[in-house]
Amino acid sequence: MTFWDHLDELRRVLFRSAVSVFVFLVVIFPNKKFVFDKIIFAPVNDDFILYKWFESLSGLLGIPAMKPAPFSIELINIELSAQFFTHVSVSLTLAFILSIPFILYQFWGFVKPGLYDKEKRSVQQAFGFASILFFAGVLVGYIFVFPLTLRFLGTYQVSDWVANQISLHSYISMFTWLILIMGVVFEMPALAAILSRLGIISKSMLKKYRKHAFTILIIVAAIITPSGDAFTLFIVGTPLYMLYEFSILICRDFD
Repeated sequence: MTFWDHLDELRRVLFRSAVSVFVFLVVIFPNKKFVFDKIIFAPVNDDFILYKWFESLSGLLGIPAMKPAPFSIELINIELSAQFFTHVSVSLTLAFILSIPFILYQFWGFVKPGLYDKEKRSVQQAFGFASILFFAGVLVGYIFVFPLTLRFLGTYQVSDWVANQISLHSYISMFTWLILIMGVVFEMPALAAILSRLGIISKSMLKKYRKHAFTILIIVAAIITPSGDAFTLFIVGTPLYMLYEFSILICRDFD
C-alpha cells in the first residue's frame, strides 16, 4: 500500500471508531437520571461501595478509626448552560470508554499487516490485554482514586469560617480527568509487552532503570494530578509504580 492508501485506511478506522462512540452515545444520553444519580454522583453519598468496604473492614479488624466519618457534599451550578453541556460531555466520555475494545480492535486491524507472522500473535494478545487494563484503570480511578480525592479535598478547610461550595464544573472535570487518565496509564503493561515482543525493551532494561523510572513516574503523576496536592499525587503515583513493576514481570529478555 502507498502512503495515501494507508492514510485512507486510517480514515476508515477513525470513522468506524466514531460510529461506535455515537451508537453508545445514543444509548447513554437519554438515561440521564441513572447515569448521573447512580454513577457520576455516587461517590458523593455515604453508601458508596468504597465507604462500605472501609466500614466493613473497620468492624472486621476492630479499628473504629477506619470507619469513614459522615460525608456529604453539595454541588452548585453557577453557569446557565453548564448542566446541559455537562450532560453532553459526560455522555461522550462514557460512550468513548465503552467503545475502547472496538477502537483497539480497529487499530489492531490497521497495524496487523505491517507485522511479521511471529510478531502478530504476541502483539494481538497485547492489544486484547489493553482493553482489560483500560477498564481496570477506569475502575480503580472510579472506585478508589476519585472518591479518596473527593473526600480529602471536598472536606478540607483552612478555617471553619470558609465553607466549601463545589461547582458542578469542578466536580465533573476532576471526575472525568481522573478516571480517563487512570485508564490510560494502566495501558503501561500492554505497551511494555508490545515493545518487548518487538525487541525494543527487555526485562533487564526495565530493572536497570527502575530508580530512574520511579522519579519519572512521580513527575508524570504530578503533571496529571488535576489538583496538584500531595495526597492526590500519592494516590495516583502508587498505582503507576505498581504498573511499572508489573510491566517488568510480563516483559521478556532478549535471546
